[in-house]
This record gives sequence, structure tokens and C-alpha cells, in this order.
Amino acid sequence: MNYEESYIKTNGLRLHVMQAGPKTGPPIVLLHGFPEFWYGWRKQIPALAEAGYRVIVPDQRGYNLSDKPAGVRAYRIHELVNDVIGLIDALGYEKVNLAGHDWGGVVAWALGIWKSERLHRLGILNVPHPAVVVRFLTRDLEQLRRSWYVFSFQLPWLPEAGLRADDWRRLERALRGSGRVHTFTNEDILEYKKAWSQPGAITAMLNWYRAAVQYRPAVPRDMRVRVPALMLWGMKDLALSHRMARPSIDYCDDGKLIFYEDATHWVQLDAAGEVNRLLIEFFKG
Repeated sequence: MNYEESYIKTNGLRLHVMQAGPKTGPPIVLLHGFPEFWYGWRKQIPALAEAGYRVIVPDQRGYNLSDKPAGVRAYRIHELVNDVIGLIDALGYEKVNLAGHDWGGVVAWALGIWKSERLHRLGILNVPHPAVVVRFLTRDLEQLRRSWYVFSFQLPWLPEAGLRADDWRRLERALRGSGRVHTFTNEDILEYKKAWSQPGAITAMLNWYRAAVQYRPAVPRDMRVRVPALMLWGMKDLALSHRMARPSIDYCDDGKLIFYEDATHWVQLDAAGEVNRLLIEFFKG
């Protein structure tokens, strides 16, 4: 796989971006979540590129080699959305196909709600619609229990110290413990540790969670997604209940939901072949 690596200016900062596939192919932007970086899509990039798509995979702000602005305020959802819009503009596209996993899915949902005119189609992997998140966190004790870590991340400096300790032991254990036996190889963990060890990265990564609590955006009157949407959900997700999936897809005018009984939160890794096939078919329209 021939990757093209570059730094692209957008929304007042530089994003580290990996691209692959024919330059004239239909564009697909893939957005990673926590605690990953572009490498989280390693099993999708070759398949999508070989299918003829132009695959664009940024390290989102604060992650790996992308810029890491100081302060919690810099990680508000509107800034994260504007990063992607600026990236699309910088690459010269009017519209793109978009897929997001975990926090990348949160940004993807926001684009689908606020900036649907910039999207052809939307793919969501294991993250619920923002309105469903709010509802479950205020009414559902099981999901509140699963989300304890979000509240622990609100503390200053202590989460960073805990995650860095013993060569990232807690963060490595969280990855391995939330996936299947072979979801993350030893080689994968080494790549993640390199990304986590970038100067300022762990604080910037945690600031996504802090900004979500401290700077909650105004809720738009219309929370529906008008573009075609495909939602893929691994049912063995330890952090996010699959009960949030169906009410999420109900916010989509043209939505399809597929569950994977044996996949974890890392559905794009656990069921890579099937996920790739579905994404390729879906984005063809």
C-alpha cells in the first residue's frame, strides 16, 4: 500500500494526513476516535483504495502528529467539525463520503446534522447519535456506569499521570481488555504508544472529553440526518450499550443499521472484511 503523507492547514492549525488510492477516485474521509490516530483505519484503507476510492485519513487535532492547541476550549465540537470542513476545502472537494468511529463518529454525526450539504453519504461505527447519548446519560443507569471514565477524565493532570505510568500500562490494558484476543497485536500497541508519547498528546486527547462536558453546544432544533447513513455496531462494546443504536438510526431519514454479535467496540478491526465490503457498497450508492 502506497501512502501519501502530508500536513494540511485547516481552521488555524495543521493536521497530519495520510492519503491513498487514485487521486481522481471518489473521496472518503475516515475519522478515528480515542485513543487512536489514523492507524485505527489500517484495515480499511487498503481495501477502500483498491476499490478505487481516494481515502483521506487525518490525525484529528491533538492526536499523534497533528497540532495540539492549548486549553480545553480548543477542543469544542464546533472546532472539530471546522477542522474537517477546512480539510475538505483544502483538498478541493465540494462533497465527500465520511465515516467515523468512536469520537470520530461524534464528529461525523455533527457534520451530518450541521453540514450535510458537504456530504454524499455518512458511515457511523459504534457511536450513538448525540441526542441519544444525552438521553441515556441522564436516564439510563447502565450506560451511566459504563461511562464512568468520561467523568474521571474531567480531573486535571491526574488522568494524564495515571495513563502514562508504567509505559502506558493502563491505556494498553484498556485497549486489550475492550477488544478480542487478537484485535490489537504487540506491533499495534507499539504504534499506539508512539502516538501517545508525542509531546502534549495525552492532554490534548483527554481535552476532547473535557470540552464535551465544559462546553456543551447549543442543541439545534433539527437533529435529523438527511443524507443516507449506514451504522455498524459491535454488540460486545464495553463502553457503549447497543441499546443506543436503534434510536440513533431513527434520527436518519435514510438509515440502515447492522449489528455484529461477536465484534467489540473496535468493529472495524474485529470484522474488517465485512465492514470493508459494506462500506465499499454503501459509498458506491
